[in-house]
Amino acid sequence: MRVSDILKSKGGTLYTVAPDEPLANCVITMADQDLGSLVVMDGQKLVGVLTFREVIRVLADRHKALPNGPVPPVAEMPVSRVMNSTPVVASPDTELHDLRALMLDHHQRYLPVMEGPVLLGVISFHDVARTVFEEQSFENQMLKSYIRDWPSEGSSVSQGS
Repeated sequence: MRVSDILKSKGGTLYTVAPDEPLANCVITMADQDLGSLVVMDGQKLVGVLTFREVIRVLADRHKALPNGPVPPVAEMPVSRVMNSTPVVASPDTELHDLRALMLDHHQRYLPVMEGPVLLGVISFHDVARTVFEEQSFENQMLKSYIRDWPSEGSSVSQGS
């Protein structure tokens, strides 16, 4: 299975923001749309990804800085100051196994999918887990139907003595 197959099952809605967007607006969008990430685009160019991890990090840094005096308000901070500006990306041809390795190796739960300079979507770790689960469930059903007299899910099998 490839990244392009996962994208097909997700739907085509993409949420992007500009680098100068205030962080407060991004957090509101993420909360309202139940998103774990936003892709930061400067025109048609990918310049970063904002995830809840970056939001939490900036809040923690602000809290740590409080004893040292006034700190700038986080809400007005542009997303470009908070985002991951070097996200790892996948291509539509990336195999599922390689995608999982990329996500684990780079500790990234959300990967933009790019075909050349064009953003096609974002794959989350949840999307990967769902895809693997559905693929394994399908294979399991196929194997059960191949094997004759396989007990149904609700039946019990008694062992003879």
